[in-house]
Amino acid sequence: MSDVKLEDIVSLAKRRGFIYPGSDVYGGLSGTWDYGPLGVALKRNIMQLWWKMFVDDREDMFGIDAAILMNQKVWQASGHVDTFTDPLVECSNCHARLRADKLDDPNKCPVCGKEGTFGEPRAFNMMFKTFVGPSFEGGKVTRVGKPVDANGNEVENSDADKYDVMSYDPKAVSYLRPETAQGIFTNFKNVVDSFYPDLPFGLAQQGKAFRNEISPRDFIFRSREFEQMEIEYFVHPDQWEAEFEKWIKLVHEWCDALGLPADSIHELEVGDDDRAHYSKRTIDFEFDFPIGREELLGLAYRTDFDLGNIQRESKKSMEYRPKDGSPAFVPHVIEPSFGLERALMAVLTAAYTTDEVNSESRSYLKLPVHLAPVKVAVSPLLKNKPELVAKAREVYAALKKEFGSVMWDDNGNIGKRYRRQDEIGTPYCVVIDFETLEGDTKDSVTVRHRDTTEQTRIKIDELVDYVRTA
Repeated sequence: MSDVKLEDIVSLAKRRGFIYPGSDVYGGLSGTWDYGPLGVALKRNIMQLWWKMFVDDREDMFGIDAAILMNQKVWQASGHVDTFTDPLVECSNCHARLRADKLDDPNKCPVCGKEGTFGEPRAFNMMFKTFVGPSFEGGKVTRVGKPVDANGNEVENSDADKYDVMSYDPKAVSYLRPETAQGIFTNFKNVVDSFYPDLPFGLAQQGKAFRNEISPRDFIFRSREFEQMEIEYFVHPDQWEAEFEKWIKLVHEWCDALGLPADSIHELEVGDDDRAHYSKRTIDFEFDFPIGREELLGLAYRTDFDLGNIQRESKKSMEYRPKDGSPAFVPHVIEPSFGLERALMAVLTAAYTTDEVNSESRSYLKLPVHLAPVKVAVSPLLKNKPELVAKAREVYAALKKEFGSVMWDDNGNIGKRYRRQDEIGTPYCVVIDFETLEGDTKDSVTVRHRDTTEQTRIKIDELVDYVRTA
């Protein structure tokens, strides 16, 4: 994996329909990415795996889907309005705006190369601000310069020197959420009132988050629009350490389920000076990306910071009343926070493999079968033979009905099809040939395995079970 280059991943992702630059036809928009057919399938497989592992397979987890737009008081109480910032500097020569803590040389602009052009960093709030509803206050402002007609000629009209503008009421301000966690915290009391679960229990959410990054970079690793998969796990204050240790183990199980090698995962115990202000303990789980060792996901002990803020600002109790009649208390929280795009980038990195087949170089994605966007590709050996095509269509329809993620591929010769399917990570290629139609091998097909390139002869009526269990 140390030999995998970022440009290899980016090139494959665009060429094969995983990930495209956002708004590419119009010149793009920095920090945004569009997911093609295979990228969508891979994302969904990762999300479904996460949901099954952390929600469906557990008795102590509840799923929610909170609104992206929330009352501005949510972000005021959480501290995001005041503290969700990165240090920004601007080059006085080329006016590039950059994140100060990510500069290789704080005295030299990486854009224009000039030295000594940065002033003091200033705090830049990364939340996208927006406005809710048509509420506004009318006002007047002086027009800059004289008004002109349709031909660009100045118009002497004193009445046109001023014009109406719309100034939004501050109460109409909202933000695109920069994280999904606060939607979970604001629904804590709702879920407790509806279900009265035993403690400990968790609330899980998958969804979009938005951050106006100063310097989005490194493909999908840091972008302005992304998806999070987050859990807030509510525990008794005296039990947080034991539960925290359980979540460390679960995080490693998750990484293993993604097919990430154990020696590529590293635990970084975040020190007091680097932890978020709300955290008493944080572990960053780092991965060996092509860009270096970087954070893949985080595990934080948030104490009662968030529920305490809500209780203080909303004047509504966030206490949990144990069923055994013991004193009520505000639960503490353990937060495992997963970024979907970083998981996907790690999966592509771990899966990207090169070898030689018949003295020819081959690159392929060695994806876990349960994550592969296409499980099976079905081909007639020759597409100009109607009898082969008809039989291949029958096999394709049966597999498609059973597995869904099945591709029909009759473009080019069989070798090119294999290479194409290898590159997108398809585990099995099923080929209908003349032996399928006659002789001792009638009603059997060739199944070619991606990783080994070995071929196996399988009866058609055994094919579904073979693919399911192979």
